[in-house]
Amino acid sequence: MAASLVFRLHDRGPEVVREVLLERGWEEYDQEKRKEEDWNLYWRGSAFRNSEYHNLLPWQRLNHHPKTVGITRKDCLARNLRRMRATFGSALYDFSPTAFILPNDYTRFLSEYNKLRLSRGPSAYWICKPVDLSRGRGIFIFEDIKDLVYDCSVIVQRYISNPLLISGYKLDLRIYACVKSFHPLTVYVHQEGLVRFATEKYNLSSLHNLYAHLTNTSINKFGPFYKTEKERVGQGCKWTMSKFRHFLHSQDIDELLLWQRINRIVTLTLLTIAPSVPSCPNCVELFGFDILIDVKFKPWLLEVNYSPALTLDCQADITVKKGLIGDLIDLMNYTLIDSLREKAYQRRGYTQPCFHANHPSRSPFQKRRTGSPSPQTLPLIKTLEKMNQRQSRQHAFVADYQRHLPPVDIDKTHASRGRIVDTTANKTRTDRKTLNLILSPHSRTKVSVVNRQTCPALAPWLADNSPRVSEVTDHDATEIEAEMELARETDVSSSIRDIPHRGLGFRRSKLPNIYSGSHRPVKMERTKALNRQHIPPLRVGDFIRTFPFNTATLRASQHQLDVKIVIQELHRVTAQLATSGSKLRIEEEKVKKDGEEDFDSLLWGPKEPPLLSQFFKST
Repeated sequence: MAASLVFRLHDRGPEVVREVLLERGWEEYDQEKRKEEDWNLYWRGSAFRNSEYHNLLPWQRLNHHPKTVGITRKDCLARNLRRMRATFGSALYDFSPTAFILPNDYTRFLSEYNKLRLSRGPSAYWICKPVDLSRGRGIFIFEDIKDLVYDCSVIVQRYISNPLLISGYKLDLRIYACVKSFHPLTVYVHQEGLVRFATEKYNLSSLHNLYAHLTNTSINKFGPFYKTEKERVGQGCKWTMSKFRHFLHSQDIDELLLWQRINRIVTLTLLTIAPSVPSCPNCVELFGFDILIDVKFKPWLLEVNYSPALTLDCQADITVKKGLIGDLIDLMNYTLIDSLREKAYQRRGYTQPCFHANHPSRSPFQKRRTGSPSPQTLPLIKTLEKMNQRQSRQHAFVADYQRHLPPVDIDKTHASRGRIVDTTANKTRTDRKTLNLILSPHSRTKVSVVNRQTCPALAPWLADNSPRVSEVTDHDATEIEAEMELARETDVSSSIRDIPHRGLGFRRSKLPNIYSGSHRPVKMERTKALNRQHIPPLRVGDFIRTFPFNTATLRASQHQLDVKIVIQELHRVTAQLATSGSKLRIEEEKVKKDGEEDFDSLLWGPKEPPLLSQFFKST
């Protein structure tokens, strides 16, 4: 019987992650009883070391991508947004007030401050934030420059002084966005989020009253009115996003356009760092986007949280965060095959790190002292090592203990729930001592470069239709039968290209017999069907795929991210939502006439998210 999946928490937290995983049958890592690498998921609030990314094994996942500080630290975010404004125009990146990083930008800030004072317009208010602190620490609001006092690096921004109020209380939104992959960029936004309130009524005449101007729970839960009934807001300082939707329904606004504008903020912000983040397919990142809405229902980005708080302070927290973590684990797409890590680790001599980066002097194969490769694998390993040396600039990535992932598609009858259904029709069997060593789907090494005469055992399988392969160690007949039965019963796999991301781990799948007598040649007309494997599922739980959202953005993100095309498509869809969908219908029909495969997405935000195509057809 396979061992349970194992999770590892840094500094014993957060508790909600432990609770959700234990409820799902996972076991917590115990360093006294388990080997150092005997775990499936490592979760921590702080950043991982570079060595931890480079030494990742196929079945292991981390909850942070490397080098995302470009949007999670306030000064880095300000610099990146400034760069994007200069490149693509201030009209596009107009969702964050211009920030001045002090002390370096003090002269620029002083010039702007004096210009606004001389204009004799409405009073200008400013907010000052330390660049590297969270939970509202060190923040203050001022109107007169004589009140600007700081002893560390800070950013100063125009204070949005006309926020949306509910019963006189200021609020903002905590939006949870999951980046499944940066290469290709794959983003999901959760349907549930938090609405955070100040606990005293908004008043510009009392700028020093943080309980009226800041919405951070870490501050307001200590306020004198936290537990009192506050008219429509009620007790505490949080709503769920579902409750906020009910409020929006009572207002005469274009709710769908508001959600799309928030979604656009998330995507445009991620685009500032996406090209520079190293590819690490065994990672996932949960960001917390703080969005303020003004009285004109324009959303503004306040900041991006690296490790959004997962403490459970109230019922709204319990409702939102437990479901959020559960859906995040589903999005990682673990299968019971991941629990075979211990057996695979003991039986193999080589392990392949899963971090993709330029390391010309470093071999992608790292020898482990847990055993030596079997005689059958030596010719294959030597051949693949030679291939890697010739194609080091192409980052050829060979995963030597993978499971074959069958082509998958989204069952149309379950599209709204995001269920992924295996579409492979043929049943396959495997010899208990068969060794299948194939290139990872994420590798840029082409199958055709393998010399079929040098590796005759590989040739038949490489001629098969699927580009995904695996090396399989000994499994007894009972294990094979159990895996086949599980595959038939639970039909869950991944259709996202970024997974060797998933494929790098051991997965439940139907394994081909590479020694069978008949093999189908690769046919050009099957290209479209293979491309379907690169399409992420529409929905996983309450996570809605927000990028890629159409065929153009899918193509623009497959190899090297084309930011210009993505921005054009974002602008086009938002403009269509603000006006009508006629032009989009024409373009969709043209795509179909040109023979492109269908690609659709859900519009994030509404309680029942409509398909993009259905919405525009109904407008």
